[in-house]
Amino acid sequence: MTDATPVDETVPAATPAEQPAEQPAEELSERVNNRSQRPDSAAFKAFITSHWGPRPELEVEAGTAAPFTAARRAGLSARFPGARLVVPAGPLKVRSNDTDYRFRPHSAFAHLTGLGTDQEPDAVLVLHPTAAGEGDPAADGTGTDHHAVLYVRPLAARDTEEFYADARYGEFWVGARPSLDDVTTLTGIEARHVDELRDALAKDVGADGVRVLVVTGADEAVETLVEAIRTEAGVESQEDAATDAQLAEAASELRLVKDELEIEHMREAVARTIEGFEQVVRALPQAVAHRRGERVIETTFDAHARLEGNTVGYETIAAAGEHATTLHWITNDGVVRTGELVLVDAGVEVDSLYTADITRTLPVDGEFTDVQRRVYQAVLDAADAAFAVARPGTKFRDLHAAAMEVIAARLEEWGLLPDGVTAEVSLSTEGQQHRRWMVHGTSHHLGLDVHDCAQARRDLYLDGVLEPGMVFTIEPGLYFKADDLAVPEEYRGMGVRIEDDVLVTADGHENLSAALPRRPEDLEAWMANLRD
Repeated sequence: MTDATPVDETVPAATPAEQPAEQPAEELSERVNNRSQRPDSAAFKAFITSHWGPRPELEVEAGTAAPFTAARRAGLSARFPGARLVVPAGPLKVRSNDTDYRFRPHSAFAHLTGLGTDQEPDAVLVLHPTAAGEGDPAADGTGTDHHAVLYVRPLAARDTEEFYADARYGEFWVGARPSLDDVTTLTGIEARHVDELRDALAKDVGADGVRVLVVTGADEAVETLVEAIRTEAGVESQEDAATDAQLAEAASELRLVKDELEIEHMREAVARTIEGFEQVVRALPQAVAHRRGERVIETTFDAHARLEGNTVGYETIAAAGEHATTLHWITNDGVVRTGELVLVDAGVEVDSLYTADITRTLPVDGEFTDVQRRVYQAVLDAADAAFAVARPGTKFRDLHAAAMEVIAARLEEWGLLPDGVTAEVSLSTEGQQHRRWMVHGTSHHLGLDVHDCAQARRDLYLDGVLEPGMVFTIEPGLYFKADDLAVPEEYRGMGVRIEDDVLVTADGHENLSAALPRRPEDLEAWMANLRD
């Protein structure tokens, strides 16, 4: 998925629509519940909360992520000695009226706890400061400066109203949640009831005491709580806000270099994604026959992602013909025609929440025309130029520079640059005319987020140096809109992008998505084989 530069893409928690001032909240709640037919008699309450056998115990084992997440937390601890660090999972978010989106925890929370899928709404990870070296053990066995506690909403007893009446959290509605002991077993982190959070955050806070820092953008209610605690303690909020940003920044930067387990998750995500592309190719005849053929492609891939992973890592782009010139085309309601290209940009997010991000531009009937092949080959050559410099010691921005040299040279060769503008002139800071046909960047980091590590400092991201363990995309493209009068008609209405997921190794790189054909002749042979 294209990305020009790393940006903060965190989305604040959804809030209920504002109600008219004259309508009290109690009245609104009563009206919302008008459709409820749940009995409210004492007899019903007594009966539904009684005569239950023992619950089957959840089968919870220690997670394989625990030693890795401990090391990650140790890295964060070292950055903020003496501060209380608050990392919310986030709340459930309203989709419409009284229905919620499927929950996904904030990526910083998932990275530091190992919890994936839909675990655990409203949970908050807190790293409580300790005396130097007396906190949780680091990977080398030495003590850190923090003790981690997970504040969660545990399974409610069956004699509570939550058990049968709470549509968001009740066991009758959403199933049994893990107990505090279950959470501790799974994560290796001490678990406590979320009701204890306020007192735990407020302990010893003050101008001369503990500072409380929170990862913002995950849970508005937790941020409000932290702000209230600071106000009560007389702590200057402006200074804390700056440090909150530094905490979010540090949590993002922890993910720039992936550990062994993260790389394993990335390999799994890529493998599942390649399988999804195979299914897309098989579905192309159905897509051509349907009035909204792009939706056939989208739903084919998305169904595979849900069956073989958690879901898609981002909204699937299934862009046929002219739609491929819209970089983030996700409406996917267009027709798919033979003789044209379809750009498919998609990634499976596996249960650990790591996602792949792969793009292939496919000839709908399995064979490129001469013009399509010419454009495709130029994009492939640009990608290969970026691959050639992908090794430890290279600056991240050099990947883009290498790809742009090829793009500019090819556009000059085709006579598409303005009169008097050479590739060299176009590549200059004052030029950049070639970017008319590729306005996005060539690479972005990849992991828990499709645009991972987006809050990292510029000197560690765009200006950063590649290290073993980094995972990013290489994805040049060329996009000629149907009404682009700066190019000959034969190019118009065509968009091509090729995107692979790349791991930096000790002596170079590995193309994690290499099993998905890239060269035009290999792509054609692969498609023919799948359709036989």
